[in-house]
Amino acid sequence: MSTTPTPQTTVPLIIAIDGPAGAGKSTVARRLAARLGIPYLDTGAMYRAVGLAAMRAGIEGPVDDTAAQTVARIAETHTIELDQDGHGTRVLLDGEDVSAEIRSPECALMASAVSAVSAVRRALVFAQRKAGRKRGCVMEGRDIGSVVFPDASLKVFLTADPDERARRRQRDLAQAGNEVSLEDVKRQQHQRDLQDTSRADSPLHVARGSVVVDTTGMTIEQVIERLLSELSELRESSEPRLDTNGENTIRSRNHGGLVRGRSAPIEEESS
Repeated sequence: MSTTPTPQTTVPLIIAIDGPAGAGKSTVARRLAARLGIPYLDTGAMYRAVGLAAMRAGIEGPVDDTAAQTVARIAETHTIELDQDGHGTRVLLDGEDVSAEIRSPECALMASAVSAVSAVRRALVFAQRKAGRKRGCVMEGRDIGSVVFPDASLKVFLTADPDERARRRQRDLAQAGNEVSLEDVKRQQHQRDLQDTSRADSPLHVARGSVVVDTTGMTIEQVIERLLSELSELRESSEPRLDTNGENTIRSRNHGGLVRGRSAPIEEESS
């Protein structure tokens, strides 16, 4: 009988964070990545960049079949880069810094519209997987745990009361110099939620194995501590180790997911 030990399979530490707009995904993901010392990847910014390029090409949402072909070519031919520095993440579209421009409400709606095009999703998911597998990451978006990295070490779904989400969004817009009424924010949020949850390709939903966290009334630090606690629980049941390249890795159980129940749609949270 062979006494050779069975080799342990290791994967980069990848944390997938999904949820609707205004749930706190970007801020939580950015700070959590800093605490863990791994990259932060904002996939929503990539869709916004495609949306911006589509808007510049004269395309309006929702994207019909004819426009979808043009949008697909945009996603396949334009270069989108996420450049991290000490001040945050810069989004480069063909080398142009569009970090501020993509944060407009119009660009947010267009991002949701172009994300419904299957060819766009295929192009960006390929890029996202390639980036995440290099050194691990905290990646946030709409389908990270369900499509991009279903075997992530930890899958999280952040949500919040719709009114709370709208107030946060309005505050973020105001800080960026965009004064938008709360009613307009709620209307845009409702439209985007409908687009995200009803699209045929990779609709927003709670991926199987996700830890669901309602951030209503919680501070960012409280949310981060909750996620660190979940990760600590995972580490206790899965031996942390370094791969041959010295990267931060973890052998995860259940193919990376903490099984917390079956997937469930979030229509009741999208009004």
